[in-house]
Amino acid sequence: MQIDILTLFPEMFVGPFDYSIIKRAKQKDIVNINLVNIRDYATGKHRRVDDYQYGGGSGMVMMVGPLSKCIEDLKSKTTYDEIIYMSPDGALLNQELANHFSTFNNLLILCGHYKGIDERIRERYITREISVGDYVLSGGEIAAAMFTDAIVRLIPGVLNDETSALSDSFQNNLLSPPAYTRPYEFDGMKVPDILLSGNDKEIEKWRTGKALERTKDRRPDLLKDE
Repeated sequence: MQIDILTLFPEMFVGPFDYSIIKRAKQKDIVNINLVNIRDYATGKHRRVDDYQYGGGSGMVMMVGPLSKCIEDLKSKTTYDEIIYMSPDGALLNQELANHFSTFNNLLILCGHYKGIDERIRERYITREISVGDYVLSGGEIAAAMFTDAIVRLIPGVLNDETSALSDSFQNNLLSPPAYTRPYEFDGMKVPDILLSGNDKEIEKWRTGKALERTKDRRPDLLKDE
């Protein structure tokens, strides 16, 4: 998978993309993440990328010119399955959407900043808008890192055990069941005996029941369509 991320602050991705699962995916050449600095497409001495809003109001808006040049340049080299804008206005990211986007080959992700981007960019280029929650961040970089992590881990070959993702929270609209590891007893608290029984059928039944119990208790909204 090729993921091109348009940003004013490429340095913000250095930590999230250089460790753990995404790092391994890059090393295996399963995913290539290309960070594109939008300022490289700005003109003038100061490479300005933002300006005041027409009609007044507080907050600066990212200019149409540099963004258009950047997107057109990338589109001339790559055919994108989706051009995504990280925005609080977008569809709320969930596991179903992450599963969907993990099947694509080429994604372009635009990170807004300040008061957002010129609406004409959204009208001309953006095919999907994605939100990571009903709140506002200072920019789209953190949201883009979250989105990228959510989809990359689902690509076949990224996780050492590909079945692991199938038992994650929100798959099948359930939270994950409790998990335990050694030691068997800690401070008087013991691992449930069923998990040591070796009976795979009964263990799976127990886990399904606990997942349903936890979902009813903590996220009953996930079961509203069940």
